[in-house]
Amino acid sequence: MDVSIIVPTRNRLWSLPRAIESCASASISVEVIVIDDGSTDGTAEWLLQHPELVVLDGEGWGKPWGVTRALAIATGTYVRFLDSDDWLKPKANEQQFAIAERQNADVVVAGYDIFRNEQFVESHPWIECDDFVAQQLGEVPASHYSAFLFRRSFISGIPHRTLFPASDFASHDDLCMVLEVALRKPRIAISPSPTLCFRHHCKERLQFRPGLRGTGTHIQHLCIYRHILSLLESRSELTERRKRAAIKVLWPLAHWIAHSHLTDAGELVDWIYELDPRFEAPEDGILGFLYRRLGFRKTERLLHLRRVVTDTRRLIRRSWNFASGIS
Repeated sequence: MDVSIIVPTRNRLWSLPRAIESCASASISVEVIVIDDGSTDGTAEWLLQHPELVVLDGEGWGKPWGVTRALAIATGTYVRFLDSDDWLKPKANEQQFAIAERQNADVVVAGYDIFRNEQFVESHPWIECDDFVAQQLGEVPASHYSAFLFRRSFISGIPHRTLFPASDFASHDDLCMVLEVALRKPRIAISPSPTLCFRHHCKERLQFRPGLRGTGTHIQHLCIYRHILSLLESRSELTERRKRAAIKVLWPLAHWIAHSHLTDAGELVDWIYELDPRFEAPEDGILGFLYRRLGFRKTERLLHLRRVVTDTRRLIRRSWNFASGIS
């Protein structure tokens, strides 16, 4: 096969057919491997009607486990990973395959278009950067890895990693995978036009979870950065530029963690200042003033107090409206 496309899915029969349809090619050979991770919406029955697909039972172990298993049986010279709620643009596989062959590339990168359900919103073209590691760490927008085509032999041995086997916590495995690819110093080629249609929707996504599961995604994100930066430091490749790139992601992550775990968020900010002692909070206005004058912990306590007051007022207002309606 020329290209193997790995599509993990779980209860997305509402979007899976379009994702699969977009993988088809008339000029190169493409195999599509679908991992059904315990769907209960009829996905398994739909897949039985399509014998041209390679189907794996994910057994409820989550996306990283399923995708890693699929990669082990893929036969394509190149591989791409496609979420089942997104789809590929026409000729994306053919264009990137031709570029990869012509330039002997390990990774063919590209931008992507954003859709809200089926309606086009905006295009995110690929931003050229002379440090692929810094880019993936957060220096500039790094596109979406489903827009990439990977040489299968180059990414051999790089699984989709996660801290937790259960699918409820399987997040940021794509970020971890691409960072590990970047550490191998791939030959990069650029596809001039977007190759992926990324769908915004209100249904559940792994990266945006409420409650305890949301906390799990933050833990995963932080641990990936701690590990990758540690690897770069051990190789004497943790440049000041790469530190600053990572901080662009770590600082807002600290703010999110502070919503529920201020002590852990404070420790993260301490690490940020270890990476860059000259770091200053990027926020403008009164919030930036507070961060600079009071420090992270005191400012976050004030923000927490404001959230409590706001929530209390909202609760009182709803109670009053309810009582007024009864009377």
